[in-house]
Amino acid sequence: MKFVGLIVLPLLLFVACGRDLNTAQGVVEEFVDQHYVHFDLHKARLYTVSVALAKINEEIRLTAGHPIDAATQKPRVNYSLIEKKESANRSTYLYEGRIQSDDGTAFTRKWLITARLENNGWRVSNFTESD
Repeated sequence: MKFVGLIVLPLLLFVACGRDLNTAQGVVEEFVDQHYVHFDLHKARLYTVSVALAKINEEIRLTAGHPIDAATQKPRVNYSLIEKKESANRSTYLYEGRIQSDDGTAFTRKWLITARLENNGWRVSNFTESD
């Protein structure tokens, strides 16, 4: 019985902490995590269509040959939702991200991300950055 508890408890915690990828906000936040926090453009691409897909493909092309791996110094990125506008087929979210480097410098960016409901669920259809 203890063995079952060791398996079930972490699984329940994982599910409880996970995002609902059946919602627009869940998909958008997974995209933000992959694109801006983890710098994994290939995973971010899984959540995109249309203009957003073209932008991610261009970023992948521009960064080809420059791997981001465990040895790469990455800034710490935290973000918060500032505003959202949701409807049945299209939703828009505005996030503010705080980017901190190891040398102590920090700056903020705003990310406006639009999602739309596709046949296979919610997908990011466009995103823009601003100061």
